[in-house]
Amino acid sequence: MLIMKIVSIVGARPQFIKASLLSAELRKRHKEVIVHTGQHFDRNMSDVFFSQLRIPSPKYNLGISSMPRKKMIASMVKKLVPVLAREKPALVIVFGDTNSTLAGAIAAKKLQIPIAHAEAGLRSYDMKMPEEKNRRATDKLSDILLCPTHQAMHNLGKEGIGKGGKQRAFLSGDLMIELLHKNIANAGRSSILARLELKPKGYILATIHRASNTDSKKNLTQILSAFADSPIPVVIPIHPRTFKAILKFGLNNYLEGKNIRIIRPLPYFDTLALQKNAFKVITDSGGIQKEAFELGVPCITIRMNTEWAETLAKGWNRLVPSRKAAILKAINASRPSGKKPRAYSSRKASIAMVRQIEEYFK
Repeated sequence: MLIMKIVSIVGARPQFIKASLLSAELRKRHKEVIVHTGQHFDRNMSDVFFSQLRIPSPKYNLGISSMPRKKMIASMVKKLVPVLAREKPALVIVFGDTNSTLAGAIAAKKLQIPIAHAEAGLRSYDMKMPEEKNRRATDKLSDILLCPTHQAMHNLGKEGIGKGGKQRAFLSGDLMIELLHKNIANAGRSSILARLELKPKGYILATIHRASNTDSKKNLTQILSAFADSPIPVVIPIHPRTFKAILKFGLNNYLEGKNIRIIRPLPYFDTLALQKNAFKVITDSGGIQKEAFELGVPCITIRMNTEWAETLAKGWNRLVPSRKAAILKAINASRPSGKKPRAYSSRKASIAMVRQIEEYFK
């Protein structure tokens, strides 16, 4: 196999996690250039991840953040096109479903550079979600579709994507699950519980950042009110968007009680330790649903749909609306009974992805 130059485009915290293992595997046989769009700008949401997960430093940082979706994507494309034209890669890899994902795919398509989409085929079937728009458009633009689950493969097949001619869609496994198992021992050595004076299973870990919850004063009020009345303390590593929304809507009073504890976004190992030891996890994030399921921690998802349908098995993940009563009911619900099914079996996704990419170029 000839050595290829590959450009990996990242910009958000979940993408740093996904890119870390794939980058290490790619660099064994190929030349990789990392481009950071700057979408996540907080040091604890970016730089710390690069250092802790040993991701090579980006060659380019576009510094694009904090703007509306369409403007952000357009700005990223405008800066990515000359970067890709200069680098002339054989392949561009994009991850997940963020604005950076779609911008990378559009820029590569403009220059007729093949695109690989890691985490292809996921569907929530909610076109109000920016992430759903991003992932669907990216799948249509991509040449290589690297699917984390059988359901993702099935979704692409139903839409006729990747069918006919040369194989383009592959069952690759999940990079986040691979990284979780690789680093569970590091998480066990984290001192985060001691530093925050938390006891295992004595708190709920909550992450809220989606626009549907943070851009609506009504929804955000209902969520914070539920947390304030939770029978178990709620720890929130606060997303910059969420904190701005709390200040904008004048909801600071909810943060003054003893039941809600706001902390800064954490490095990966500390986050994993908090997830593993939580009584329950409450989130509107896709990746955290999946990690909680794999760790055997019951999850409450403040959304009415999920792209990770496997997590719903036997009640390990409960979908609830942004309403106080529904959230409190889920918090008070008993723990799922019976053995948790295995949904994410591949722990060598990075190896599979590199092999599948090489197979495509033969």
